[in-house]
Amino acid sequence: MSTLSLRLSTSLHRNLRELAEREGVSINQIINAAVSEKVAALHTLDYLRARAKRGSRAGFDAVLAKVPDVEPPAYDRLPNPRLQPKKVRRRTGKKRAQTARLRG
Repeated sequence: MSTLSLRLSTSLHRNLRELAEREGVSINQIINAAVSEKVAALHTLDYLRARAKRGSRAGFDAVLAKVPDVEPPAYDRLPNPRLQPKKVRRRTGKKRAQTARLRG
């Protein structure tokens, strides 16, 4: 364990003290938890960015094409109809050509 001297604004220190009292822990524990969460979030962001660089749209589409287009089981359905995804109709080549002509 190491010691760190930290300068905080008066209002932040007051908020930390109130929060620590309400939670029944020390200010040190609150700061330790907050810093741990932030460091973990930044590491996660770095990981996701590195992972995204290795991916490709073609690879994503290939994996997605393997997923069957079926309705989910009852236990896995969204409860609110407004939250359910809209059905997307795929346009045929003929429809695509007509749309392209209309757009000029």
